[in-house]
Amino acid sequence: MTIQTRNLSLDIFRGLTICFMIIVNTAGADCSYAPLEHAPWHGFTPTDLVFPSFLFAVGNSIFFSKMHWNINPYGKILKRTAIIFLIGYFMYWFPFLKHTDAGLVFKPFHNTRFMGVLQRIALCYGIGSILIYNFNKKALWIIGACLLLAYWAMMAMGGDYSMLGNLAHKIDFAILGDSHMYHGEGVAFEPEGFLSTIPSIVNVIAGYLTASYMIENNGVNKDKLMKLAIAGFILLALSWLWNIVFPINKKIWTSSFVLQTVGWDLIILSIVSYISDVSGQAKLLEFFRIAGRNPLFLYLLSEVLVIMLGFIRIGGKSLFSIIYSNTFAALPCKLGSFLFAFTYMLVCWSAGWWLNKKGWVFKV
Repeated sequence: MTIQTRNLSLDIFRGLTICFMIIVNTAGADCSYAPLEHAPWHGFTPTDLVFPSFLFAVGNSIFFSKMHWNINPYGKILKRTAIIFLIGYFMYWFPFLKHTDAGLVFKPFHNTRFMGVLQRIALCYGIGSILIYNFNKKALWIIGACLLLAYWAMMAMGGDYSMLGNLAHKIDFAILGDSHMYHGEGVAFEPEGFLSTIPSIVNVIAGYLTASYMIENNGVNKDKLMKLAIAGFILLALSWLWNIVFPINKKIWTSSFVLQTVGWDLIILSIVSYISDVSGQAKLLEFFRIAGRNPLFLYLLSEVLVIMLGFIRIGGKSLFSIIYSNTFAALPCKLGSFLFAFTYMLVCWSAGWWLNKKGWVFKV
């Protein structure tokens, strides 16, 4: 039996994820509606679902790319892992210059943040792909459970669950040092660090297993989607139970957080698939399908463009602030900030629309 190389609902899911990711990443001002902000520490918001959903979508993609792997796909996997990782690393250095009182100077390479979103995507893709290539589905279930339990055990024995007291932070600080870490929390702390990458691999494995379940054995049907949704609610319940002893927390990517996010992904995907694959109403979600054809390209475009808007200055003000102040700044702060982000997403989406019109799919 020939297995399809794409699935409509999975494209839509990827598009939904990347559009929401762009919106939450590019607020016009330092104010947002509560659902568009990350939980301060323990807890969960819709925004916290964006990154793990992207990893879940990476797992979906591995299911289709696996059909094109040869007997020894390690070279291809490692090459793609390295390219994505290096793109992420150099993007934190880009545009290689910074403004000072003395004018433009080169940004010191040795102070560039080492880990980050694309770097974690790369590592999860690489490790996840190797596991998927070497183990059957039953083994992957067991491996996923073991990774979550092992991470819980290490974190429980290695410190508390505070920002600077947890084991993951201690390891990251020891390896990376202050200058190569994220400072958005006011201190050196890496939310995409080494140890916390372990449980995030499970999001990729879950995405692969979900795509396999949906596509194989005669494809998508209503019964499968019902079971997916039920599985999602079960995972949500388990995550809330685990939360009692291992709090749901995105920034240290706790095991309960993985169950929470995979649970929501299963529920959302089952709804999307019912609309597009079962009910035949895919046109209602065509906007997201277009974005889902080139999600990595749109993410890179959104990041590079906003960096350049912040870097280019006119009269001492960044182009980003000039555009915002002349468009939505007069509105209430949260509304104006959201409308700016939404408009920016539409600009990026239009690039995806053009690629889709040309029939081009950007791949690394």
